[in-house]
Amino acid sequence: MATLMIQGTTSDAGKSTVVAGLCRVLARRGVSVAPFKPQNMALNSAVTVDGGEIGRSTALQALAAGVEPHSDMNPVLLKPESDRGAQVILRGRVHGHMNALDYHAYKRTARESVLAAWQALSARFDVIIAEGAGSPAEINLRQNDIANMGFAEMVDCPVVLVGDIDRGGVFAQLVGTLELLSESERSRTRGFIVNRFRGDIALLEPGLEWLAERTSKPVYGTLPYLQGLLLDAEDSIGRSGRVGQGDTLKVLVPALPRISNHNDFDPLRLHPQVELSFIGPNQVGAGRSLPPADLIILPGSKSTRSDLAWLRAQGWEAAIQRHLRYGGKVLGICGGFQMLGRAVHDPDGLEGPAGSTPGLKLLDFETRMVAGKQLRNVSGRLLPEGVPISGYEIHNGVSEGAALAGPLCELEGRPDGSVSPDGQLMGTYLHGLFDRPEACAALLARCGLNAQGAAVDYQVHRQQELDRLADCLEAHLDMAAIDRLVGL
Repeated sequence: MATLMIQGTTSDAGKSTVVAGLCRVLARRGVSVAPFKPQNMALNSAVTVDGGEIGRSTALQALAAGVEPHSDMNPVLLKPESDRGAQVILRGRVHGHMNALDYHAYKRTARESVLAAWQALSARFDVIIAEGAGSPAEINLRQNDIANMGFAEMVDCPVVLVGDIDRGGVFAQLVGTLELLSESERSRTRGFIVNRFRGDIALLEPGLEWLAERTSKPVYGTLPYLQGLLLDAEDSIGRSGRVGQGDTLKVLVPALPRISNHNDFDPLRLHPQVELSFIGPNQVGAGRSLPPADLIILPGSKSTRSDLAWLRAQGWEAAIQRHLRYGGKVLGICGGFQMLGRAVHDPDGLEGPAGSTPGLKLLDFETRMVAGKQLRNVSGRLLPEGVPISGYEIHNGVSEGAALAGPLCELEGRPDGSVSPDGQLMGTYLHGLFDRPEACAALLARCGLNAQGAAVDYQVHRQQELDRLADCLEAHLDMAAIDRLVGL
């Protein structure tokens, strides 16, 4: 078994993308390969084949490798619930809630889960492409590190360092990171990848030659900026989608502080007749109005009650009421669905301080947070159209009330969600609601968009994007050198 680790000079340097691309390159050759991320902090997650939960970007990398996502691929997942605390998930299961200082001390124990998961994958795959988190140069986090060099040292694997030239200062990123590593860490860093380059490569080559001479390490390649590449994000969100063409449906999504699984909206961002915008803080209320919209979608949330309080403080409650008075539609997904009800109760403090919060009171039901997160991949049909839908559920809440007698869909033979009698309000626990083009078209038609056949088949699109990414890596990386690093 061989492991190669891709680390980055910063968050969002391109680690996840490079790992996905390498997994697809190797899989296309028939190599048995799996992704691995020892520790991840993200609110975008996916349900695994073994009924666990891992970061969404790692699940995408499994898709690139042609294998089912498994909880061993991301043994430590941290889901922030506040600026200082997070839910800790070990090998797919909720372990508990910790503040940052407690978790920093706990990492010594968490490394056992990391090593056990890596060993389990090693028994099933010939090659593992591992991904670091953040930067290995974060010297304040070096003690008991399991996310970057701590893991690489533990399993004795080579490291390739990725820098993002689109941000500027890529040579300072790469050299500076190397300077902050220990002697053994510098030794196992075998070379570099420069990511997101735009322009004439001839202008960059003198810098690449200097870098190789300065560090005595090779540059394995320079990856071009791939315009329009849209793959499942680890955590960051784009602020908008493409500008719609022709008849356009305008969709607004509040960018909640603890927004989760916002990849739900990627099919809408790709839709040629949808103009989607994420609305950040201080854009509503105090004399400011929402842009005109046909549909407001309340997204998933890791901390429903605190995000609901944020919505109110930002003036969204009054804005939604006004939107409804003018005939607009509102859709809630998971935590956003819970917000539409009369109240959200969390008596045991599963998502923050124990207590109850009044909901937006737009639908007649209440939600209670209960221990035992519901994790499942599901399929069913949209009601009453009967078109197929599929996706996944990740939530603690159990909802009850009269509004649930009019469900939005049927999942595995049971009703889910709610639709108001006038059709203006809709809600569901299903993530991935728009992924299938038939369901996407039917839901948008309810909002007034006649776009039959215009929806993007998101599953096909993801596969095409992964192939495009792999083609790029094969064209611009020294794949023979990468092969040698993994013993091929």
